[in-house]
Amino acid sequence: MNLARVPLGVAVRAGTPKPDVSSVEAIKRLLLKAKTVAVPGSTSGIWLRTDLFPRLGIVEKVNIKATPRGKHATEMVAGGGADLAVMPVSEILHAAGVDFAGSLPPEIQFVQIFSAAVVANSGDIEGAKRLIEFLASAGASEAIRKSGMEPLAPSG
Repeated sequence: MNLARVPLGVAVRAGTPKPDVSSVEAIKRLLLKAKTVAVPGSTSGIWLRTDLFPRLGIVEKVNIKATPRGKHATEMVAGGGADLAVMPVSEILHAAGVDFAGSLPPEIQFVQIFSAAVVANSGDIEGAKRLIEFLASAGASEAIRKSGMEPLAPSG
């Protein structure tokens, strides 16, 4: 069952002016101006490096630093080692030392879907079903929203 979706956004050092991220051209200018752009080494970072940045014609012009996890990307920005990070919004909103500048424009957005399923041969099939039912409930929707994701599951 699909439970939530999360778009990519831009993180900047806390307290610095939030850049314009409202258009493809604004994002392109922002990326080209940055000394270093941190991205996670996971799915979204791979997509940025192999699809979006080449499509924008900037892959050779941007100093991209792939980090093992999103947490490391926000830590780089917070510590001044990168000017910005491009990563899932859910990994930006509650990270220390960074501010959320905004989501990428729809034309260049990469949305990830979070799903849940009962694993074959699970030791507690009924418990797994109850957990998924809870995650799909209206009660979990607010927590999903606060985490930077959009609930997808019908909530009752």
